[in-house]
Amino acid sequence: MLFLVPFLSCLPTRTLGDAPEGWQLGFQDPATPVMQGIIDLHHDICFFLVVIATFVLWMLGRTLYHFHKDRNGVPEKIIHGTAIEIGWTVAPSLILVLIAIPSFALLYSMDEVVDPAVTVKAIGHQWYWSYEYSDYNQSDEEGVMFDSYMVPEDDLVDGQLRLLEVDNRVVVPANTHIRVIITGADVLHSWAVPSLGVKCDAVPGRLNEVPIFIQREGTFYGQCSELCGANHAFMPIVVEAVPLKDYISWVSHKLEEI
Repeated sequence: MLFLVPFLSCLPTRTLGDAPEGWQLGFQDPATPVMQGIIDLHHDICFFLVVIATFVLWMLGRTLYHFHKDRNGVPEKIIHGTAIEIGWTVAPSLILVLIAIPSFALLYSMDEVVDPAVTVKAIGHQWYWSYEYSDYNQSDEEGVMFDSYMVPEDDLVDGQLRLLEVDNRVVVPANTHIRVIITGADVLHSWAVPSLGVKCDAVPGRLNEVPIFIQREGTFYGQCSELCGANHAFMPIVVEAVPLKDYISWVSHKLEEI
């Protein structure tokens, strides 16, 4: 079987899409159970959409065919029908119930907060993000805190994404329950990372909470998704999920800088 190795190495490998791509129509690859549930619910609803659209188009075509004046010169004088009225009332109700059951379960899972191992506070400013890791505060000293600005286009290096790369990434451990507390310092912002299934408003004077459980390592890109002024398009979000040992090393390095 060794003779197959050169041929297998030439086969294309699947690359996970954790950032937007040109002419993209679908979702980014999910990295959390919530995002996977959102995609599954979308596909389930699309199934009902195709069935309903097919049935309606078939009925329209059948109506146009049979009610043509050359085939039925004298139309039937039917005012109403009990059976068909019951049918077109009950069928949509059953479809809505079938859609509601998984959607309610998904909504519940999106709001459920498991006891987190890591808490990150994201603060929206005009026009950058600040992050605080309050779990590592030492007495009255400041904990791990930093600002995250977009990298200008002239400073980008190979492999970095225009308008999406930042100078300080949010580093979190993979396969760990994380709580993100989101607020705003000036105007409304929105902390949104599509691959994580997160989009939460940053409201001044209010704390919003989002649970995240990232199932794989990777770098996930997002942007502010609430109009917040002239430079709204220039405050991206980058979340980097790393192994636990790498996260501990990163936190230790940050604490040494205090």
